[in-house]
Amino acid sequence: MDILGLYHYWIFAVLLMTGFFAIVAKPNLVKKLIGLSLFQSAVFLCYITMGKIEGGTAPIMGEGAELFSSPLPQVLILTAIVVSISTTALGLGLVLRIKDEYGSIEEDEIQGQDQP
Repeated sequence: MDILGLYHYWIFAVLLMTGFFAIVAKPNLVKKLIGLSLFQSAVFLCYITMGKIEGGTAPIMGEGAELFSSPLPQVLILTAIVVSISTTALGLGLVLRIKDEYGSIEEDEIQGQDQP
């Protein structure tokens, strides 16, 4: 098995680590939300690529097709994409509310204002 032939797993790992780094290391709340979106996209990519069967066709009944790819991962990921968009929209709404309340979206400045 060629290690470069599994390029989608490499892309998954890079996206996952980039998103995780943004969530943990960036003090800006919008950058944290972008990191969360990257993290979620990496999970989507991994889940969809695992559902593909080499040589499999679309799960439509027809003549000559013996091996089918499962449509379940694609259906689940469509639902997860909707949840991801909702999570991002809610997060952006919270960031706007935090900006109105504290005057900043930098985590350090917000924590500094909360200290007595």
